[in-house]
Amino acid sequence: MDSPEVGDTKRVPGERIRVSRRGFLRSASVATAALTAIPSRVRAAGETAPNDKLNMAFIGVGWQGIYNVQTFLQDPDVRVVAVCDVNEEGPYLGRGVAGREPGRRMVDDYYGYKGGAGGGCATYVDFRQMLEERGDIDAVVITTPDHMHAVAAMAAFKKGKHVFCEKPLAHSVAEVRAMTLAARHAKVATQMGNWGHAKEDIRLVCEWIWDGAIGNVREVHAWTNRPGGWWPYGIDRPAEEPPVPTGLDWDLWLGPAAHRPYHPAYLPFIWRGWWDFGSGALGDMGCHILDPVVWALRLGSPETVEASSAKLNTRATPFGAEMAAGKVHPETTTAAAIVRWEFPARGDMPPVCLTWHDGGLMPPRPDELESGRKMGDNDGGVLFIGDKGKMMCGCYGSDPQLLPESAMKAYKQPPKTLPRSVGHYKEWVRACKGGEEACSNFNYSGPLTEIVTLGIAAIRADRKLRWDADKMEFSNAPEANRFLSPVCREGWSL
Repeated sequence: MDSPEVGDTKRVPGERIRVSRRGFLRSASVATAALTAIPSRVRAAGETAPNDKLNMAFIGVGWQGIYNVQTFLQDPDVRVVAVCDVNEEGPYLGRGVAGREPGRRMVDDYYGYKGGAGGGCATYVDFRQMLEERGDIDAVVITTPDHMHAVAAMAAFKKGKHVFCEKPLAHSVAEVRAMTLAARHAKVATQMGNWGHAKEDIRLVCEWIWDGAIGNVREVHAWTNRPGGWWPYGIDRPAEEPPVPTGLDWDLWLGPAAHRPYHPAYLPFIWRGWWDFGSGALGDMGCHILDPVVWALRLGSPETVEASSAKLNTRATPFGAEMAAGKVHPETTTAAAIVRWEFPARGDMPPVCLTWHDGGLMPPRPDELESGRKMGDNDGGVLFIGDKGKMMCGCYGSDPQLLPESAMKAYKQPPKTLPRSVGHYKEWVRACKGGEEACSNFNYSGPLTEIVTLGIAAIRADRKLRWDADKMEFSNAPEANRFLSPVCREGWSL
């Protein structure tokens, strides 16, 4: 969840930001005015010539998409030419307005476009039409619900477009694998939106692990407090069929998912709690929190994955919904889950067990963590357990610390051996223009997301699974293979 998406707060961790429509437009206008008011004689010194700019389009301009538009607008190597969204305009959970019209206004205001023929930001409802009509588009940014990532990315690859896709890369293992291979075949620049991968802290985690700061790592725990009330879980589909809001193309919003009547229980953002559209807490935060684990420990495909979860019994009790054992709900995600992956040895690194905890579940507090110190941060964290010590970090690999504090003070940090990032967004722009690959390109973020989506499949299967990565199947549970690839409705395919 790149930058200020609902529930993800780079400003104040854990705080749900509330911004009025007027406040949102005012802040966007102020930012736009500040950027466009720079005199041309000043801007020209560092500005890219128009024919050298990267023509960029956006597929999905909800709140996160609006943030992405605002970010890329400020890059002198980029020219935003089109925005696409199935929603014309609407409020976004009290945080402002979003949709293709707010996106268009932001772009036109930034460039100072005043109207007339032959200019301005184009708007589209269907990304397929946009990709077909606009041959001038060089790169696309995909910021849709999870179930649309793969179909949008694959359509862009077929047109030879560079792709930036928000996390998780796709909604299923099969889609992730297809996107990874298609990007490689198309020879385009890619990047997943796990922005923490560009930070200094995650590089320190890797360099300390590789330096042997805590010895061989055989056990890792990761956690998040999500869902924490951000989306529904353990509930049935609503029976009511309210009218579709004006300006929303509901059929296109569903995309490859099976048809169902519109209901506000599905959007915006709360689609994360429905299996057809999202993947719960692991899908939301796994690519952020597990990123330093995968990178530092050079994880590939696991041998096994298993999960257990708290299922909500929809029967009401005097104390609210009752936690109960039973089958995972077929419609909505779980209230809390524990997922465990077993990875084989990699080079000189021993086998390792990685355990994920969500919904407020936590690993045991290490004895080495002093009283009063928090485990991780408000969004989650990671605990690495080595045979010579322990290390902890927060979400995105932030603030890594050896435990106890005395070990951190005594540790002589190794030289910085990993290249430092020019910025998560700038990496991709540079790659699109022929520079070096972005660090979270699909060759890296694809395997990372496969680990996450395998965990999601294990939650839904509710059992231990043996993974055959080459055959892309669960060798001990063929009935669980249905969770590896969604069924696309007619008219939608990869």
